[in-house]
Amino acid sequence: MAADPVAITADLIRCPSVTPAEGGALAYLERVLGGAGFTVHRMTFSTPGTPDVENFYARIGTQGPHLMFAGHTDVVPAGDETGWSHPPFGGDVAGGELYGRGAVDMKGGIACKVAAVLDYLAAHGGKPRTDGTGSISFLITGDEESVAINGTPKLLDWVNARGETFDHCVLGEPSNQETLGDTIKIGRRGSLNGTLIVIGKQGHVAYPQRADNPVRGLVTILAAMNAEPLDSGSAHFQPSNLEFTSVDVGNKTVNLIPGEARARFNIRFNDCHTLDSLKALLQQRAEKAAGGTIKFRFEFEPSNAAVFLTAPGPFTDVVVNAVEAVTGRRPTLSTTGGTSDARFIKDYCQVVEFGLVGQTMHQTDERVPVADLTALTKIYRKILDDYFV
Repeated sequence: MAADPVAITADLIRCPSVTPAEGGALAYLERVLGGAGFTVHRMTFSTPGTPDVENFYARIGTQGPHLMFAGHTDVVPAGDETGWSHPPFGGDVAGGELYGRGAVDMKGGIACKVAAVLDYLAAHGGKPRTDGTGSISFLITGDEESVAINGTPKLLDWVNARGETFDHCVLGEPSNQETLGDTIKIGRRGSLNGTLIVIGKQGHVAYPQRADNPVRGLVTILAAMNAEPLDSGSAHFQPSNLEFTSVDVGNKTVNLIPGEARARFNIRFNDCHTLDSLKALLQQRAEKAAGGTIKFRFEFEPSNAAVFLTAPGPFTDVVVNAVEAVTGRRPTLSTTGGTSDARFIKDYCQVVEFGLVGQTMHQTDERVPVADLTALTKIYRKILDDYFV
């Protein structure tokens, strides 16, 4: 009897694994995959000042090629549960849809992977390949919806320290925009948050000659930072974009020239830049605008949100062809959207993102069509068939 992705999704939804709580989700996966012959590791990682996080790594097979399925079982809070038409942790099916927090992001995707792998192994004598080669693994984190410190990056380091390597990865983030099969994410832009600080001299507005108004300098440098595009885009990415999100002088008095002015900003950048080269470009533009007379500095928030790109090739072809075979749609290869755990995985192997349709993720009444769970399972099964052929 084939594994049921709807039942597995419902079981996972009933585990209240709101970040950083494990909620029983990893224990459930341990029972299911352990029973199928996987060697399972439950790992807890800690960092001072952040919650401990439980994570999960399971593998069957010891040789290559090694295909990893990655994802997260942690979910965002349900909010006001009285606003849900079905309990957020009930896993109810109504009107052909499965309701619950994480149904789309991304317990549904994990369930489809598990169901596909169980069916695949059952058809191949419990092994990735009948000749004994090949490996399949699950790398599941517990803090993707939060700071992503004690999850995927540390779990990848732990696996790497054991001498294990990956060849390719399918990350189950909800990549599709409108319909299952319309989009595969082959890349993501990087993200950099920073603050521009201009230092002046406080003084009375009636005696400006005794002060140095930092607002003028801030406006000058802001204009220079926005005067020219950061780049013109690249083969797979749209142009990088800088957005100022706040300007503040902390001044509640109308007759006081402030001593400091600040502007916060975010840049979503493409593969024309690295974090370091982007910081250097901003410094260069600001220094030119300052002309040696405006005192300023940048403060950048720590960032692990670097660009990732898996260029089209044999691996993306396997995923594209599987999607088209099941849905009849030729998916777009996209690099839009925010960050994901692929930014960590890309340092270890090629990775693409393909999961459910993301329209209701993080919303009240998050839900997924039952038909989409069935179809996504077939797509993952087709990927396995073609990958290990």
